[in-house]
Amino acid sequence: MFKQIDYVIIGVSDMAASVKFYKNALGLPVGFESKEWSEFQTGKTKLALHPSSKKGVPGTSDILPGSCQIGFEVSDLDQTYKELQSKGVRFAMAPKVREGEGIKLAVCLDPDGLPISLSQSMPQTGHSEIAATH
Repeated sequence: MFKQIDYVIIGVSDMAASVKFYKNALGLPVGFESKEWSEFQTGKTKLALHPSSKKGVPGTSDILPGSCQIGFEVSDLDQTYKELQSKGVRFAMAPKVREGEGIKLAVCLDPDGLPISLSQSMPQTGHSEIAATH
């Protein structure tokens, strides 16, 4: 069902400082940048930054600053959701269309409560500064 990680998300407390670090200090090429989501092209897997706060709740879709979350892109999120539920996989967030982002997103949890994002690309219905690939 899953062949490779599509993206790794890092929770950040300061988007500008984090973008500067990954871009200038580590030399990663920026693929997309905004206040809400920034991506770096690292081969087939994207490194994404997402703003977060210290209020994140473990075992939910929240991400804490300095923590990571992996993500997979799937072709049919509703079908994947049903298949994983039938196998007893827990979800912190059922599939939901993210208006203006160009994706449908769900978040399942591994046995230790690590959130794993599952996304499906959707047609854009409006203008947004957030990338369609997260």
